[in-house]
Amino acid sequence: MEALHKIRKGIDVILSSACAVIFAAMVVIGTYQIVTRFIFKSPSTVSEELLTYSFTWMALLSSAYVFGKRDHMRMGFMADKVSPGGQKVLSIFAEILILLLAASVMVYGGVTITKLTMTQSTASLGIPMGVVYTIIPISGILISFYAVLNMIDLVTGAGQKHDKG
Repeated sequence: MEALHKIRKGIDVILSSACAVIFAAMVVIGTYQIVTRFIFKSPSTVSEELLTYSFTWMALLSSAYVFGKRDHMRMGFMADKVSPGGQKVLSIFAEILILLLAASVMVYGGVTITKLTMTQSTASLGIPMGVVYTIIPISGILISFYAVLNMIDLVTGAGQKHDKG
């Protein structure tokens, strides 16, 4: 059990660092885009495309990170009205649903769309669109992994700091 929590902490550090690096890169690229557009009157299509894809990657990675921390939004108006045991059952059920969604839509669907778009190139960067879409199955795998860890924590009562309901 302790090994799983160390793995979770390691992935948390990697994800939070990746999100920070992507955000910092977005600030630099955005500044470059503003300078080229308004000062040099020559907008950069490469920077615009990089910002779009960077934002997508950061949003998906940070959503996986927040899910792993169990700090995501929830509608507790029903769950708060049941007993603590019922809340535990509802939380496990929610984790199962999220696991099924992440595994089927994000992992399976993401791999499928990634394969389909490997022959298409982005307009300005010229890289395969499949490379851009790889973040979907990566995030799906991370969310699935966190869902399993969250269920283990809920069943065993371990890691209560992650249990937000």
